[in-house]
Amino acid sequence: DGLAAGKGVVICNNEAEVDAFLREVFVDRRFGEGRVLVEEYLEGPEISVIAAVADGSYQIFTPARDYKRLSDGDEGLNTGGMGAVASRALVEPEILTEIEKRVMRPSVEGLVKDGLDFRGFLYAGLMMTSAGPKVLEYNCRFGDPEAQAVLPLVGGDLAGYLKKAAEGNIDEGLISFDQSWSICLVMASAGYPSSSRNGDVVSGLGDVGDARVYHAGT
Repeated sequence: DGLAAGKGVVICNNEAEVDAFLREVFVDRRFGEGRVLVEEYLEGPEISVIAAVADGSYQIFTPARDYKRLSDGDEGLNTGGMGAVASRALVEPEILTEIEKRVMRPSVEGLVKDGLDFRGFLYAGLMMTSAGPKVLEYNCRFGDPEAQAVLPLVGGDLAGYLKKAAEGNIDEGLISFDQSWSICLVMASAGYPSSSRNGDVVSGLGDVGDARVYHAGT
């Protein structure tokens, strides 16, 4: 329970993994001060649903899924995100309607009811369990690396849209959404997420074809 740079969650499958994580938190103090929060184990694919919010109005952007485990096959440590995909095809239309009805709309209405003058992005991290969608977390930001997958699908006047939203008006006519897929792949430095190696040379950017390259901490 505290700041952990997106790396403070461990899904423990046995007692030894529990002991190892508790040692990391309370003996090694990897995350500094803080407590351990034990949560329900949720199984299923994860979905990030991001909405632009201006007071009581909102617009849901293209759903995304980020991949938090370090290695292929859902193996390795949890990270801040090793990549993401975004597409309307990630969620059945009726499921997205259910998420809007049960999660996003009540959340925005709750902000208004509590007198919170919120204008910005609200993102719900959801686990699609056999019992339906369950909320894992909220963030009042766009999400990383989801932003790198979702934003390339946005067309139109995004700057004008954000300006109007900041002034309290969601103008859905200013933007459009590509119905195809967008994929983001994160390349991390050696040792991540436990540590981070400095001084390595990034090369090969001139060979990049049909893709965008974003830099973070380079």
